[in-house]
Amino acid sequence: MNNDLACVIEKKPEILAPAGDLEKLKVAILYGADAVYLGGQEFSLRAGAGNFTLEEIVEGVAFAHARGARVYVAVNIFAHNDDLELLPAYLQCLEKAGVDALIVSDPGVIALAQKWVPKIPLHLSTQANSVNWASVQFWADQGITRVVLGRELTRKEIQDIRKRLAAGGIKVELEVFVHGAMCLSYSGRCYLSYYFNRRDANQGDCSQSCRWRYTLHEEKRPGLYLPVEEDQRGTYILSSKDLCLLPFLPDLVRAGVESLKIEGRMKSIHYVATIVRAYRQALDAYCVDPEKYVLDPELKAEVDKVSHREYTTAFFEGPEAARKEADNTITRDKGYVRTYDFVGLVLDYDADSARVTVEQRAPFQVGDTLEIVGPNFSPFWQQVEAMWNEEGEAITRARHPQEKVTFPVLRPVEPWSLVRRPQ
Repeated sequence: MNNDLACVIEKKPEILAPAGDLEKLKVAILYGADAVYLGGQEFSLRAGAGNFTLEEIVEGVAFAHARGARVYVAVNIFAHNDDLELLPAYLQCLEKAGVDALIVSDPGVIALAQKWVPKIPLHLSTQANSVNWASVQFWADQGITRVVLGRELTRKEIQDIRKRLAAGGIKVELEVFVHGAMCLSYSGRCYLSYYFNRRDANQGDCSQSCRWRYTLHEEKRPGLYLPVEEDQRGTYILSSKDLCLLPFLPDLVRAGVESLKIEGRMKSIHYVATIVRAYRQALDAYCVDPEKYVLDPELKAEVDKVSHREYTTAFFEGPEAARKEADNTITRDKGYVRTYDFVGLVLDYDADSARVTVEQRAPFQVGDTLEIVGPNFSPFWQQVEAMWNEEGEAITRARHPQEKVTFPVLRPVEPWSLVRRPQ
């Protein structure tokens, strides 16, 4: 992990990364995450993610702990009666696996966790809508060790919550979302998906109805649908821009936030690696020399290279900033910003032949100029001058999903490095 720099800050926040599956867990940790959060195949609010079997959780915890990282497991559904019957045995399996904390939101789930696995710390999910100091204090009194604050808070409100808790001697950690997709419903408690197609977002099965196109229908004019649009493509009045607080890491550190959370259990390994790496390097640089710190523009360019919606600071800068930019959070366009394609993952490097072995993730060919970036080195450009398949046959194009190919590179690279191509 790139986390061994001396830090002059009293307490350095953790970088908390999403792990939608075992591969993403490993990528997140190798690229600098202090901790990852994941969901099992039950009781998690991301049914569309790969999620983990109990065996994979055991493997993931072992991988993380061997590298000094932590694993938090989401058990944050709004549980029904049938769920509660299965929960105690599941929680005990998580305890046996050695997970470092549970992410919870339902008071019943909290009570059962405290009964059956009292030694596992409990982190309160953002689904619990904690947006004031009294709420945080209440949950701390119930035995919660960390509260994930609602995304609706401003910088000043976060600072005030920490000051008020400190003044009252309340010991509870604060976690804040710093990057990723935003939900227009308050703290993510959305009912649109269930209303339209009976897929319950609060049971982990959101169909992202907020990303659909909508029209206005006047009840006395049946069949007449008025598009709500700003141009010929329409507007997406419920679809938020993506959050990016990379430029505001110093504010969050000074506010006493213990955990900086990146959203994206359903995102690609390119997203996870790139975003974690950027926040890791920015946080380390700030902690080494806070007085002279300036955000490296290359790191800002890095977060632009992943597939994302237009970025916003959302509520963080306060109502004044929101008034200056009336559409601060709403997208004008449903589409993603895509400037790079993730085309391969490095599996191995042979120093004798100076060739790299890559597992293809999108087609590329001889003549392409690719960018390669790894956990411990800066991006560099490499033209593919020749390429061979697993049988050693010369080929001109890597076209089959996850086929393994080799080609010469100018510099040594390490496994888990990313290979990408500008569009």
